[in-house]
Amino acid sequence: MFLLPIDDDLALWLLEHRHAEPLFARVEENRDELGRWLPWVETTRSPDDVRAFIERGLARFARGDGFETGIALHGRLVGCLGLHYVSRPEGCTEIGFWLAREAQGAGVMSRAVAGLLPHLYDDLDLRRVEIRCNPANEDARAVPERLGFREEGVLRQVGFSDGQPYDHVVYALLRDEWKERFDEATH
Repeated sequence: MFLLPIDDDLALWLLEHRHAEPLFARVEENRDELGRWLPWVETTRSPDDVRAFIERGLARFARGDGFETGIALHGRLVGCLGLHYVSRPEGCTEIGFWLAREAQGAGVMSRAVAGLLPHLYDDLDLRRVEIRCNPANEDARAVPERLGFREEGVLRQVGFSDGQPYDHVVYALLRDEWKERFDEATH
C-alpha cells in the first residue's frame, strides 16, 4: 500500500476497493460543485462506478503509470489527488485533484500537492509536473499558482461536458524550478 504522510493531520492513501463507499459519499455530498468542473461526476452514480475508478487507478499503479490517492484529513477521506499518467521517456506527469467542500479554504490541497512533489521529482525522477483545470475554476487555479507552477497556456475545447466544450489552462513546474524554490524556502 502506498501511504504518504504530508503532516500531522494530512496524508495521501492509495485508493483501494474499501474506499469506494466513503469516496462515493463525498462525491454525492459535493455533486453540484464538483459537477461544475469535472465531467466524470455525470457518470459517477454508484459505489460501483467508484470501484471501477479505483480499479483503473490500481492498474495504473501496478504498471508504474500513475495512481489515485485519497486525501485524508484527520483520518477522514475528503478528496482525491492522482497522477493521470507517468511518461517515463519524457519524465512528465499530470496531477488531477478535487476536494470536498468541508475541507476547502484551509490550504489542504496546496499542502497535499506540495507534499507529493518530492515523491514525484526525487523518488520517481520526473522532471515536469503539470496541472490542468478549467480557466474559470479560480479555486483550482490557485493551487498551482500558490506553489510556483508557471501558466503555459490554454488548450481550447479539450473536452465535452453537459453538452458543452470546455477548455483547460495548463500549469507546469519543472524539477529545477521546484528545487530552486524548495532550496530558497529551507534556507
